[in-house]
Amino acid sequence: MNLSGITILVYLALITLVSVWLTKRNRSSDDWAIGGGGMGLWLIAAGIAGTRIGGAGTYGVAGDTMNTGVWNMWYGVNSLLALALVGLFFAVPYRRLRLTTISELFVRRHDSSRNGWLTSLCVQTEYLIINILEPLLVGIIISAVFGINRELAIMIGAVIIICSTTFSGLRGASATNVIHVLVVTLGLSAVAIIAGAELGGISGIKEKVDVALAGSEVNPASWWSFVGLGWFPIIAMFFSAVIHTPAASVYVNYSSSAKTENLLIPAFLMAGVLAAIMPILASIIGIEAVAKYGTDSGITSYATITRIATDTGPIIGGVAIAAVLAALISSGGPILLSSATLFVNDWIPASKTYEPKRKLKAYRVTSVIYGLFAGVLACLLPISSVLELLLLGFAMVVPPALAIGFIFYWRKTTEQGVFWGIASGYGLGLIAWAANTLFLKWETDVAAYFTTLVPLVVIPVVSLMTQSPENQGAKCDAFYKALKTPAP
Repeated sequence: MNLSGITILVYLALITLVSVWLTKRNRSSDDWAIGGGGMGLWLIAAGIAGTRIGGAGTYGVAGDTMNTGVWNMWYGVNSLLALALVGLFFAVPYRRLRLTTISELFVRRHDSSRNGWLTSLCVQTEYLIINILEPLLVGIIISAVFGINRELAIMIGAVIIICSTTFSGLRGASATNVIHVLVVTLGLSAVAIIAGAELGGISGIKEKVDVALAGSEVNPASWWSFVGLGWFPIIAMFFSAVIHTPAASVYVNYSSSAKTENLLIPAFLMAGVLAAIMPILASIIGIEAVAKYGTDSGITSYATITRIATDTGPIIGGVAIAAVLAALISSGGPILLSSATLFVNDWIPASKTYEPKRKLKAYRVTSVIYGLFAGVLACLLPISSVLELLLLGFAMVVPPALAIGFIFYWRKTTEQGVFWGIASGYGLGLIAWAANTLFLKWETDVAAYFTTLVPLVVIPVVSLMTQSPENQGAKCDAFYKALKTPAP
């Protein structure tokens, strides 16, 4: 076994042992889901940043940069905007309401189980995609480095993510994310600098990329442009990657985990800056990969990213690949945790009467089953673009995110307006995605336009048509009073 492989194995073993050790911190369901409500600034910031980076912010951006160009760096800008949006306008209300899942908000405001279930469906659509993508990418890395069967490597990836979640809970995931974020930053920076120097600096890279593009079907001017495929894909990425974020239930977990609400805005802003750096570094590595090896498309481009890392040297390459694995685990762990929390709280009615220890057991069992199921799907599904599939998942969460914004900042929002806004946005978004995938073949995320623009119209229009005294009664007053009252 080479030094790169040894470095990776040592890192994975270390993280697994830390996760197992942290299991003793979880004595109840609240400890597991929201860190007992006592987490500090750096734990929250690192936890959020690691969750956001993931496979999309590293391999996804690098691979799609190889395929379609540098415009994929916009994902970094959108990561900053997304976390700033949640931190400035949503995190504090989430903590004041002491939410564990985003679906609970709709029950608190309108006593509406159907809106809670519908929101959970939207969020679980995104989370299932992420839970499939992360072990897929871990498997691609392990397969490329150690030469083992890809399906076996994917299931190993699923087990690693399950272990990092099931044992440690949110606090443990955040603690290991401190390590992950540091390793990702140093590892990707080292690869970018060393590979760039070997390729002759900026001018040498530019020259070699132009030669590679000339021998392909890619338009060099479009590939190098920050608006490469046009403004429609960029706007669609903004709609899906930014606007969906308030409804991503994992950020509810982090918001409720803070020991004081004053930590939340700086924590989310710090996380946004950290999360914005990684996609830019990954895109630079994607550019260097094209310069060194030529263009690639589909899932093969991700194996090429592994190759450029190992070619920088056994130690640096091993650290860099460990960095990408860190990004995948740092995102996959908290997302799997949030998925299990959503499933137990929203889809098992009896869980409302569970004692804390029984609910903790239910969370852990669900995370194991969910993680293994997602790993099997990662082995079976034909996936060609990580970022494209992830943006579809993001788009499906935009309708409830918009509904949350209306609920927080417009008292006249009704239960019916929320329901029809989410249902129409989600349904039409799926139809648009299917039509584009099967027939239209447009190079833009058309689903994001439907999931954004339709609820923006339907929620206020239906709300104005369904006003009633109950919507503005004592329960409404109590809800908005809770939003304005700092929680201890």
